[in-house]
Amino acid sequence: MNTASQTAPAIGGHAMDKRKLLRHLDDYSLILIFIALFAVLSFTVEYFFSWQNMIGLALSVSQIGMVACTMMFCLASRDFDLSIGSTVAFAGVLCAMVINQTGSIVVGIAASLLAGGVIGFINGAVIAKLRINALITTLATMEMVRGLAFIASNGQAVGVSDEAFFNLGNTIIFGIPSPVWITILCFVVFGVMLNKTVYGRNTLAVGGNPDASRLAGVNVDATRIYIFLIQGVIAALAGVILASRITSGQPNAAQGFELNVISACVLGGVSLMGGRASMSGVIVGVLIMGTVQNAMNLMNIDAFYQYLVRGGILLLAVLIDQLKNRGQAD
Repeated sequence: MNTASQTAPAIGGHAMDKRKLLRHLDDYSLILIFIALFAVLSFTVEYFFSWQNMIGLALSVSQIGMVACTMMFCLASRDFDLSIGSTVAFAGVLCAMVINQTGSIVVGIAASLLAGGVIGFINGAVIAKLRINALITTLATMEMVRGLAFIASNGQAVGVSDEAFFNLGNTIIFGIPSPVWITILCFVVFGVMLNKTVYGRNTLAVGGNPDASRLAGVNVDATRIYIFLIQGVIAALAGVILASRITSGQPNAAQGFELNVISACVLGGVSLMGGRASMSGVIVGVLIMGTVQNAMNLMNIDAFYQYLVRGGILLLAVLIDQLKNRGQAD
């Protein structure tokens, strides 16, 4: 009798330890995958682990990292935004045009951020108030905003007359380019917003169960509008920095940008079903996408094959997300 009573808790304890171990492996699996990938590439790809390439890698993912911070909120609330690539291009063109007209860098940047906020607000208002699907809404604004970029620039790159503008995207601070520092700042700010503020908790609540959130007193419509508004502003900021880096506003810039951002977020564990997101996961997702792209470039892999690899990574990330959701449902 005593033996049986002692055996049952022991079995239960082993099962609990096993569940804890599996949960920890699930939590840290992405980081372990990135560490393993980074180590393998460091030993097998020439020049990958050089300081110059590490800076280039960080710079190449800086714009994606910035916008992934806000796309994380969008996905966590069960929405997504396909218009961010067009917003990046339009913001760069608008900034260059306003600087050339006014001679003021501040006015140019402010005009672009305001335009990004307006685009985001329109997306959010149409989705939240008119109940139009996010796919259709942001697909429409993606086409319209890209069209505005081409119309405003006559389909040509818009050079900037004030060379001081180029310092925004090309200044080196402690050996690291300024866009990387701005991206790190975005990681910190939006990480705190997600984990320490009512806005972050409301976002996850809305994504988990919009009806229950509404009954609990959360203003679901306002939350969704704020998410898209902030998304637009950060996408415009990325466009301004990109224009500064390449010394002109390009109406055809950032094509396919939205898919790279969404891929990084989903790979980082942000659930497409809403209600689950972490800044650490998004950071690792961005780094994995950038590392794979960087390694393929160093290995001179043809661009056509790179499309296959990026598509495969996105499909794998979505598959993992679906398996996690099914596991939680069970």
